[in-house]
Amino acid sequence: MKAIVDGMSLAQRAAAVVMGNAPGTDPAALTAMMRGGFGGFILMGSNIPDTPDGLRIVTSALTTDPALPPLIATDEEGGDVVRLQWDDQPGADVLKTQPAAAAQAAFAARGRILKDAGITVNFGVIADVAQGPDSFIYDRSFGTDPAAAAERVAAAVRGEEPSVRSTLKHFPGHGAAEGDSHHSIPSTGMDLATWRAQVAPPFAAGIVAGAPLVMMGHLAYTAVDAEPASLSPRWHEILRHDLGFRGVIVTDDLNMLTDSGVPAYTDVVADAVRSVAAGSDLVLALGGAGPDTPQRIADGLVAAVQHGDLPADRLSDAVSRVVALRLQLAVAR
Repeated sequence: MKAIVDGMSLAQRAAAVVMGNAPGTDPAALTAMMRGGFGGFILMGSNIPDTPDGLRIVTSALTTDPALPPLIATDEEGGDVVRLQWDDQPGADVLKTQPAAAAQAAFAARGRILKDAGITVNFGVIADVAQGPDSFIYDRSFGTDPAAAAERVAAAVRGEEPSVRSTLKHFPGHGAAEGDSHHSIPSTGMDLATWRAQVAPPFAAGIVAGAPLVMMGHLAYTAVDAEPASLSPRWHEILRHDLGFRGVIVTDDLNMLTDSGVPAYTDVVADAVRSVAAGSDLVLALGGAGPDTPQRIADGLVAAVQHGDLPADRLSDAVSRVVALRLQLAVAR
């Protein structure tokens, strides 16, 4: 792994920490995009054909180097968030009322469905603890009790583990920070001690269960840091040092920040640089800011290193984690 990273140019390293998207299912267009060296691709609705066979054609087109395959991800939670219409397994809306074994079985079956289609990463395990039935995240979460949610999150991770790489989201927890982060920066004044007791347990349990990715939410816990967690060195430090997470930290879609209406976050490239500088390893950017967004972000990361705004060692550290995960996928193929 070190030899691969050491052999990369600065431009290649920058591209390797970007997960982008392009609309459609045209294999040639998707292959052309991924020849840019991006670390991953997130499949959205427009990328999903009607059949597993059709989706396998799409995912195959995304892999330009089988020895270092990209992270091919999607949001397959079950319940309200389903990309693959042939996934008939229940989501957290149902599983929160069932034993943890049911969550493990459902996510094991879901993982097999994803693997069969060529998907290697699932942004699908909601580790948020909802504050109540009226919470924005309630239907997608494993409930309001931290211990019960933690048990089901860990079970979901164990279920998916043989087939796909699980992602815990949305750190540090969407339940306490109410509101839709697609259009705002949900905030809470909850202090760190309360967070540790009431919000952190499902994330901690999922990490212990072996989840190799955690998604940073665009959520502000103002008593800890006024900045959204996705841009906060403090929250990255808490995830690494307090919870002991050693895997890949991925941002939620950066276009959500630009859509928040907050003037400080209107530049998706600047947001990407700040996120990697704060400690994220992989930046997720859909096409909301234009089809060239992934390349603009990669170019912006290069410029940030050259201008001293992003330490080269921080970028190399991020690349190393992403490449290590990609090499695991190559072995598993």
